[in-house]
Amino acid sequence: MKILITGANGMLAKSVRKRLEKGNELICTDVSDLDITDSNAVMEFVTKTKPDYIINCAAYTAVDKAEEAGEIVEKINAEGPGNLAKAAKAVDAPLVHISTDYVFGGDLDIEKVYKEDDPKAPVTVYGITKLHGEERIQANTEKYYIFRTAWLYGDGNNFVRTMLKLGDSKDELNVVSDQHGSPTYTEDLANIIGEAIEKKIPFGVYHATNEGFTTWYDFTKAIFEYSGTICQVNPVTTEEYIEMMKITQAKRPKNSQLSKEKLKAQGIQIPDWEEALKRYLIAEGKLAN
Repeated sequence: MKILITGANGMLAKSVRKRLEKGNELICTDVSDLDITDSNAVMEFVTKTKPDYIINCAAYTAVDKAEEAGEIVEKINAEGPGNLAKAAKAVDAPLVHISTDYVFGGDLDIEKVYKEDDPKAPVTVYGITKLHGEERIQANTEKYYIFRTAWLYGDGNNFVRTMLKLGDSKDELNVVSDQHGSPTYTEDLANIIGEAIEKKIPFGVYHATNEGFTTWYDFTKAIFEYSGTICQVNPVTTEEYIEMMKITQAKRPKNSQLSKEKLKAQGIQIPDWEEALKRYLIAEGKLAN
């Protein structure tokens, strides 16, 4: 099977490539090889290479910078996926696209979880453009998988590595305790993508994070516990954190809890976030004995 992977040098793409490299022919591109915002270039590249699947890992993900970055965010997060969808349809190749919890408002009661068809109400440029990307895909092809994910970490700069570095250099840290979601290991998301393709599950939108919910505060405590890092972790609200750090942030969702029932109904196993964290720390050589 021939698979085109865009944004192939990113954190998630590294895991996707690792998951799919055996038994498949991978065509891996970054912006220097294929600019997904160039509709003509995308159509020419895809019709020439004729992939059996296209996996789009390219995105503008700097949530705060996106607020001031202008039209480039819309081009990458919305126009790009639309271009890929048109090209995918031209060669009858399903498109796999990665979206985000930020398409929701993030203000749902913490006792509840977001389902795939719940009303969308993004409040950031990042979330708005990612929603536009979903809409452009749905308008241009019927054969698509849109996987909404959240709180990703893997082989690259990520929250776990940052906390481990800070934990080694500081006696205490203040971490936000009122944002709820699911830390998601890129290796597990890549496996979900691989299984979806191999099992040929029905096309559509799916939520894909690790199982279980936590907060950034409790996630940090788990990171330190499993790695044997000695550092005091203090819970603070989002507002307190912004005031203490003297920063300007795009609005963060208080509730990023995504239901995975639709995905699990297809027979796909989703590991718990704590078990996934331990596997990541083993891979990083950071799990305490």
